[in-house]
Amino acid sequence: MKQIRTISFLILAAWVMSSCNKQIQEKQNNPNNPTSVPPDLILGTLLTDMSGTGTAGRLSVTGSNEGANAWDGAHRWNQYHCSNYDYYDNNIYAWTNGSFDSYLVLKNVIQMEKEVTSRGVSNTNPYEAVGRFVRAFYYYNLSSLFGDVPQVQALEAGANSTPAYTPQAQVFAYVLNELDTANTHLATLIAANDNSLSSTQDIYYQGNLTKWQKLVNSFKLRVLVSLSALSTNTTLNVPAQFANIINNPSKYPLFSGPGDDMAFVYNPGGGNTFSVYPFNPTNFGSIAARFNMARTYVSACTTINDPRVFTTCEPAWALVGTDTANPVQYKYFAGASTGESLATMYNNANVGLYSFINRRRYYSNFTGEPDVLVGYKEMCFNIAEGITRGWAAGTAETWYKAGITASMAANGIDITKTNFTTFFLPPGANSVTQVAPYPFTFDFNAYYAQPAVQFSSTAATAINQIVLQKYIASFENSGYESYYNFRRTGVPAFDGGSGVGNNGVVPMRWSYPVTEQSQNAANWKAALSNQGFTADDLNQKMALIK
Repeated sequence: MKQIRTISFLILAAWVMSSCNKQIQEKQNNPNNPTSVPPDLILGTLLTDMSGTGTAGRLSVTGSNEGANAWDGAHRWNQYHCSNYDYYDNNIYAWTNGSFDSYLVLKNVIQMEKEVTSRGVSNTNPYEAVGRFVRAFYYYNLSSLFGDVPQVQALEAGANSTPAYTPQAQVFAYVLNELDTANTHLATLIAANDNSLSSTQDIYYQGNLTKWQKLVNSFKLRVLVSLSALSTNTTLNVPAQFANIINNPSKYPLFSGPGDDMAFVYNPGGGNTFSVYPFNPTNFGSIAARFNMARTYVSACTTINDPRVFTTCEPAWALVGTDTANPVQYKYFAGASTGESLATMYNNANVGLYSFINRRRYYSNFTGEPDVLVGYKEMCFNIAEGITRGWAAGTAETWYKAGITASMAANGIDITKTNFTTFFLPPGANSVTQVAPYPFTFDFNAYYAQPAVQFSSTAATAINQIVLQKYIASFENSGYESYYNFRRTGVPAFDGGSGVGNNGVVPMRWSYPVTEQSQNAANWKAALSNQGFTADDLNQKMALIK
């Protein structure tokens, strides 16, 4: 009997102890520090990061695609506009300590996928398919900026702090494979009428998987064209992959128009994403004269009599002189060399020798224009280039003209018309409300008949024309694409000089983060050696451009 009482006591004591421990553990759990996050919330953060705009409307925040937001650093380096006032920024290619912050976003992709499958969802699901695109997007840019980057070991379980660097061609093979798998999975999900992707957190397509599939394949064309220097690489097999997309539209649907663009819409009203257009009425008074146009962009337009310069820029009023009744003439538009010293640029801009950004178009409201990350116009030019290179059959000129006309339309120029009106801030005016209308005429047929514009029968010349038109069409959109294309083709010629830093030479790449030298030194050194780099500097040529 005594033994029975002892056993009962022990059982009761164990139960009390277990109950107490459970209560203590419950009290120790912080309800404000959740251990699980709904996958749709991670999705919203990922997609906002891709835009280059922070969730609070800030620019170049951690993990936000390295400042590829409209009017941010990437577009100064694309030589569309310049900063003439050092307090706000400068035009130096300050790439001597690159950022691996993109890996923070890539880790969030993995977490999003885990959150989905932990809820009993199939491994093939919309979040997984979109996640593959996000991975491809980020690795494409990481490798395009640096060269070889950590990929195979970068996101291993257990947080490998010293990952080896993956050769660039292998990184791009991974990117292409991720896109191909995403396309296959999206096709399966679309056929099953899966509508589980959050329509509110999907800030680009509101849960429309058909548009995501078009994006995946249109982006893949960008990746393939970027590999033109590696078109003979048998592992990448660029021409065959390009032809496969062009020849199988049912399997690889593409953008059918600008309505399919992956475009970030600025949303000052809040909602799931709060963002304000970078230039707006509140900062007009402080910065409207601090950013003037770059010569590379302005000259690209004026040398071929392209009216898009009238809608994106304003005339250099010192060049207009007394001809104020008729300032809409190509000779009155001028940009500064990005390589010019800030002191010279500031003085010249303020005496009217340079064109400013079109103040009415870019400072009138807080919404501005959507920032296109991957768009129809670019896709048209990419198809034209691939066909011209002989990668697929087709009429390159048709796609070339489609890209031009779509870009014209985005700038308010209907090519079926000849009479237009633009708006400039006249001399002496100091408010965006004081802009005045200025009429101009434009004949598309005459424009296209120019030898510099009409599609050439010589492949090398035609490719230069395609890339130049893609440059004009990519004004303040498409991230670093214009720089990548300049580096790949030399079109258009970018300006060097003291203003760009790097001893006056436009760099070829970003150097790796300085932390890699101390935290991952062996693999960092191996990466430099494997690429044939003499140093981790900005002038080394990666495989993409050798």
